[in-house]
Amino acid sequence: MRIKELRTQRHITQLKMAMDLNMSQNTISRYENGEREPGIAELIRIADYFHVSIDYLVGRERSDTAP
Repeated sequence: MRIKELRTQRHITQLKMAMDLNMSQNTISRYENGEREPGIAELIRIADYFHVSIDYLVGRERSDTAP
């Protein structure tokens, strides 16, 4: 999962991301540490937030511009 990578590249804190997505900061931390997996609805919200595909978000594509 590329959540932390995307978040840090864009200089977004866990707290800001959590507030923007109406999630808890603890949930974002758990996603980033692999302690919890987001459901499909959360994957869609996170992918939309970063303007990437779900495949890119979960590591199935190398580039966020790939089709």
